[in-house]
Amino acid sequence: MDGRAAAPAAGTVLNALANGYGAAFAIDAHTEATVELDETGEVTAEVAGAPDADTRLVERCVAAVVERVGDGEGGHVRTESDVPMAAGLKSSSAAANATVLATLSALDAADDLSREAACRLGVEAARDAGVTVTGAFDDASASMLGGVTVTDNDADELLRRDEPGWDVLVYTPDERALSADADVSRCERVAPAADVVRELAVDGDYERAMCVNGLAFCAALGYPTEPLLEAMPEAAASLSGTGPSYTAVGDRETLRELETVWARREGHTWLTTTHPTGARTL
Repeated sequence: MDGRAAAPAAGTVLNALANGYGAAFAIDAHTEATVELDETGEVTAEVAGAPDADTRLVERCVAAVVERVGDGEGGHVRTESDVPMAAGLKSSSAAANATVLATLSALDAADDLSREAACRLGVEAARDAGVTVTGAFDDASASMLGGVTVTDNDADELLRRDEPGWDVLVYTPDERALSADADVSRCERVAPAADVVRELAVDGDYERAMCVNGLAFCAALGYPTEPLLEAMPEAAASLSGTGPSYTAVGDRETLRELETVWARREGHTWLTTTHPTGARTL
């Protein structure tokens, strides 16, 4: 009763902390989960390379799938990732999606839930584990389905999905920030700007939406706007999630030039692409 799955990370178009609406796009960096089920009824977990990591989310994901389609099984889940944790790149959503699909595979129940239903199961597990403020349906849906998704996070409703073939530049500083620790009251102050971003995203104008979102949430969360200004107007850039990472989208030549600028800062800068198909069983 073993299963393996992988799910991509994601970058932000609209942060849902201000008005409950979010938008995100999958990027080609992945978290893998391996689930081994047994008859103990207890779930344990580990994160490769991070022995002190909080594993409540993936443990809850296994338990939630078993409650839905299993028969009281327990087991062990191991995740490994090339997505930095607590960096605003949706590592939690990727881990949840990969674990849900791996558990379904271990139960030979991969066809029992639609991708959206499996995604919602991971979102509920994240809420139960207390690792998300918004429910993160925007991040989770982008990771599970691929492409870019626009969502109503309060209703867990998918409003729009597209598959842009963007090149993506990511800058991740050395610092880390947990999304659950974000100052929600300050984010709510930029709701008028977030409402503009929502309208742009629903209309499919994702690049302009990213730019407005980035300026608004850098101001709300106290991050520098210089990386955004260095990208514009040739590329669209935003703070990803509640930081500290930034993402930019545009043509590859432009992003290679921007990479030399962002790489002067402390941290890690890397060039990738959007991921069109989302999470998958291995």
